[in-house]
Amino acid sequence: MSEILELCSLTKKFGGLIALNQVTTSIEENEIRGLIGPNGSGKSTLINVVSGLYVIDGGEVKFKGERMDKQKPHQRVIKGMSRTFQSSRLFSQMSVLQNVMCGMHCRGKAGVAGSLLRDAGTRKEESTFADKARGLLELVGYQGDGTEISGSLAHGPRRLVEIARAMASDPKLIMLDEPAAGMVATEKEGLVTCIRKIRDLGITVLLIEHDMKLVMGVCDRISVLNFGAKIAEGIPAEIQQNEQVIEAYLGEVVADAYH
Repeated sequence: MSEILELCSLTKKFGGLIALNQVTTSIEENEIRGLIGPNGSGKSTLINVVSGLYVIDGGEVKFKGERMDKQKPHQRVIKGMSRTFQSSRLFSQMSVLQNVMCGMHCRGKAGVAGSLLRDAGTRKEESTFADKARGLLELVGYQGDGTEISGSLAHGPRRLVEIARAMASDPKLIMLDEPAAGMVATEKEGLVTCIRKIRDLGITVLLIEHDMKLVMGVCDRISVLNFGAKIAEGIPAEIQQNEQVIEAYLGEVVADAYH
């Protein structure tokens, strides 16, 4: 199995603060990779760097063997990267279906003229996109019919819609930033099923999450950050027993629960 994402000596600074300090790792195709660590350890910064939201101060980002360092965020989406965010980014006055369809804009061919003129080709493309959006909502486990206004959604369903929208761009790598935050236990079980379905489609998953039961249960491998540096990497059983990780993040009581 080949590597889909390679990070080499990633460094990101905010003034005198080193948010990422020479982080090196690689993720294989079709892997579910967990990224854990204390608040402020650099997890979201890493995803922001990989997705192009932040410009790196040093190192390399390679996606499918191609340097991404100079690519804009939308160019990385076209190449096959997609992501969700910690805080909701749905368009609150639009329907659920419309929000998901927004994620397909980079694959559309209608353009501005087609959207204004509403020609037959544009209408056909929109119908195709709507059908695809419904399929993605079903894939992630969303229970509504898609006509709901996004601003009316509870937290759990909102997260699922965001994942469906991230899937809409046909990614090869999807990065999920704390998708289980605010979910109840049954919703988290559904999220695990959703993540596994995504992987079964041949899509690689990079998952930031604080729920250790979820992380340990769904991830193939886990990388651990602390103060911007990678302190450990391995399969869940190795991470659970890593003394440095226990001291920095898991804690003795939490770690013992997984032994």
